[in-house]
Amino acid sequence: MVAAKGPDPGAARLALFSLLVGAIAIGSSPIFVRLSELGPVATAFWRLSLALPVLWLWAGAGKRGTLAPRRPSGYADYLALALAGLCFTGDITLWHLSVVLTSVANSTLLVNLAPIFVALGSWMLFGERFSAAFVFGMVVALAGSVLLVGRDLTLDAQNLSGDVLALIAAGFYGGYILTVSRLRSRFSTPTIMVSSGMVTCAALLPITLLSGENLFATSLYGWAMLLGVALVSHAGGQSLVTYALSSLPAAFSSVGLLLQPVAAAALAWALLGEALGPWQALGGAVVLLGILLTHRGMAGGRDRT
Repeated sequence: MVAAKGPDPGAARLALFSLLVGAIAIGSSPIFVRLSELGPVATAFWRLSLALPVLWLWAGAGKRGTLAPRRPSGYADYLALALAGLCFTGDITLWHLSVVLTSVANSTLLVNLAPIFVALGSWMLFGERFSAAFVFGMVVALAGSVLLVGRDLTLDAQNLSGDVLALIAAGFYGGYILTVSRLRSRFSTPTIMVSSGMVTCAALLPITLLSGENLFATSLYGWAMLLGVALVSHAGGQSLVTYALSSLPAAFSSVGLLLQPVAAAALAWALLGEALGPWQALGGAVVLLGILLTHRGMAGGRDRT
């Protein structure tokens, strides 16, 4: 009897590299949002709209290949892909709104609690179990996030609505990661990105119109910022994360995505001249340590199975 093969180490390393690079690319999105001529919700709409043609071409190129990816068929497939798009809509809309209603630090910290929701969802919905080393690493990474934004945190009743929205956004992003992780066993990265992206784009248009924000940029610079967030953060970063979810557990991937605020702080320091204090540098280092510990905890858990 032939023993079953374990996960391909090469594929796992490539997936880990894709996850980390994708997190850094997504971490650039606050820079583009800050520099955008449009409001945060309108910028989110164009992030999806301008990325879709590129993703569509990618998906079309895959269909012409010798190993064409599976296409959605039946209501179950379409509902699952739509669920991913709606979860992403809830995440990006509520997070952008929370930035207006609470401090950036509060919003950043609370929305990055997504790993807790992913771990709980993986345990409650799919029966996944985690080693003590993995849980410890996740706690360390989350503690690093607190250090990263801690000096700017505020406790104010006036910020409560924004804080709640950011926390709900974290739940939506957790749902997005869990849904995409399950979809990757059946569909290719471009199929998921195009299908879910169309749903998100369609949902964001009425939200943008109701927000009262201007829908169109008025200069080449403004369109360049929108194109940047679409190609770098979404078509690039989000696609790399989606690809990684084919080989990496959702819970670990969500912890790895805590690299996003670290990348955002580093880019803001390098490009916008924003101060990067010793506590922020320490927080970034602790986040990286936590990601390393969760990776070792994940590997150790697999070795014992």
